[in-house]
Amino acid sequence: MGNAMPERPLYRAADLRALLSPQSIAVVGASARAGSFGERTVRNLDGFRGRLHLVNARYDRLGERPCHAALAALPEVPELVVAATPMEAAEGVLEDCAAVGAQALVLYAAGFSETGRPERIALQERLAARARAAGIRLVGPNCIGLVDYASGAKISFITVPQPLAIPTRPAIGIVSQSGNLGFALAQAVEAGANIGRVLTCGNSADVDVADYVAALAEDPACSGIALLFEGMAAPRRLLEAAEIAWAHDKPLVVHKLATGESGAAAALSHTGSLAGSDAAYRAAFERSGAVLAEPFEGLLELASFLAKAPPPRGAGVAVVSTSGGSAIMAADRAEVRGVDLPQPGAAARAVLEARIPEFGSARNPCDVTAQVLNDPDSLRACAGALLEDPAYGALILPNGYAYDVATPRFAMVGELAETHGKIACVVWTTQFLEGPGAREAEAEPRVALFRSMDRCMAAIAAWQARGARRAAGTPAVARLSPPEAKARAAALLDQARGPVLTEREAKAVLAAYGVPVVAETLAADAGAAVAAAEAAGYPVVLKVESPDLPHKTEAGVIRLNLADAAAVRAGFAEVMANAARAAPRARINGVLVQPMVPAGIEMVVGARHDPLFGPTVVVGLGGILVELLRDTALALAPVGHGEARAMLERLKGAKLLHGFRNLPAVDLDVLAGIVQRVSELAADQAGRIAEIDVNPVICAGGRQVAVDALIALAPPHG
Repeated sequence: MGNAMPERPLYRAADLRALLSPQSIAVVGASARAGSFGERTVRNLDGFRGRLHLVNARYDRLGERPCHAALAALPEVPELVVAATPMEAAEGVLEDCAAVGAQALVLYAAGFSETGRPERIALQERLAARARAAGIRLVGPNCIGLVDYASGAKISFITVPQPLAIPTRPAIGIVSQSGNLGFALAQAVEAGANIGRVLTCGNSADVDVADYVAALAEDPACSGIALLFEGMAAPRRLLEAAEIAWAHDKPLVVHKLATGESGAAAALSHTGSLAGSDAAYRAAFERSGAVLAEPFEGLLELASFLAKAPPPRGAGVAVVSTSGGSAIMAADRAEVRGVDLPQPGAAARAVLEARIPEFGSARNPCDVTAQVLNDPDSLRACAGALLEDPAYGALILPNGYAYDVATPRFAMVGELAETHGKIACVVWTTQFLEGPGAREAEAEPRVALFRSMDRCMAAIAAWQARGARRAAGTPAVARLSPPEAKARAAALLDQARGPVLTEREAKAVLAAYGVPVVAETLAADAGAAVAAAEAAGYPVVLKVESPDLPHKTEAGVIRLNLADAAAVRAGFAEVMANAARAAPRARINGVLVQPMVPAGIEMVVGARHDPLFGPTVVVGLGGILVELLRDTALALAPVGHGEARAMLERLKGAKLLHGFRNLPAVDLDVLAGIVQRVSELAADQAGRIAEIDVNPVICAGGRQVAVDALIALAPPHG
């Protein structure tokens, strides 16, 4: 696997200086053969503003530059070495770097851990260990390279996209495990995107995406980070890097590949990475403040927008359009994405009514009509009035035609946005995707260019959520469970006689954490069951207790709503007979007798130990439909009360919890408390519990009780 020493601390900006901002570069394997990696790399570095050295014993000169036989023959120690050599030469080049004292090495060569061959995995691990022992920052192997446009350090063997101009203001940094996709994103510089660096890492034997993110977060020349990755063996390092980006207020926008089963398998063979659980990754990014870009095509748009946009100064968004159809499109997508388009205040409305023809629309969305061609100042007046309105934090200008007439408008709305401390968005509805005006819009520092109305609205929603989170600060997280819960639960787990606790044992563990559970009595025979039912009060529920029947519904060993002694006796006989048929050798402890809990909304609260992230907690609509509905929210455990409540609000069925038909609204604070307590149990017992399933928790107003539970223990180590 890549990243042979996953526990090492993150590299920071100072650790990667020689890699990201080298003053001198040596190309080992420089060549005169057209199209070779060495020849292509030297050609890409022709504009490097530092000192470039060529190494190849076969040549005395390459073009106008001298060529040296070895690194040791160079007139100085190069800070960065690029190895345009085959796999078999990798160890030798690394030893030469160590001998002369080079600080960084980029290995293009493939054929290492991505092959899955044990000897190649071992070779990669030896390279990583030797590089770290020598203090050399190693990029690759199996990588395309990296680019710093400011210095001209275009370290790659492929054609490097050319920017329209060298960045003069803080710019986006692209970080990608996939070199091909990373450099594909970078081609946006040819359309005017403000990109400063392109950083790829291939197999990540040493330097990985987490290191790049941490370094860019501390780089004053970086305005935001666009991250494309597949997976990591130690993803908590990436979360630490995301937290550094948050602390420096550098927007981190992430598009993760390998979100499905087939994608995860492909990731293992492509870069030797672990894909991990998509839901757990999402939860991790949510906690660390990173923003997810759902489609790959929207990754750079979103990163550029967040890098340009100031904190929201108004909760609403204004739309000014020369097309009624575009205005309607904006309203439709805003509703889908939950973006508010409030009506303008009196001052802005007066301007709109004075400047817009009667066949236009002097409201939000605002249709100024094509009459702006005859009265160009009217568009400026309307856009300015809307941006001045305190109700709005952003202005959207759909652009339907890629002709010169549109270009001055972008500079105009950019100037107005700058004046009012806000952001303007141009939505490029024309399919002339790179037509006149696109580059000019992209180059405006307060104008974000989108090629999709839906992606624009999604970006605005993410920006507003990020702004609200930054304004709120980091909430204090207070533990909810009793101080003695951890020790009590550990003692109960010690008493377990199998890998899966019985329902009664699981409920005892949950009760130790303050989770409300239904009362019950274990009955060994029908007579004892009747006595227990009369003590509990009818109606009652019967359930067979057996460590060998964890899924009781499927086994037919549950009877509900038994109203009298006769029903209890009959039910007892039925569930025992069904247990014998379902699992003839099952260990039967008896039958649990519980009071029948009145109807309510059924929820599931659970936890599992993710192999990459550790304990996670999940909540969703439960009962027998949990597998069908799959309406859940997941977070890393433990969670605080606020995070637990936010999980509930994220559910598609959240409206049910606020009251539906004859069911009362669920007290979300009580339910959030249950989620929090289960998360604390999962975190406290992280080494011992593999899975918790509390299903269902029956909720009716403030009365919420767990009526069934399962706890599976982790297998012993060793």
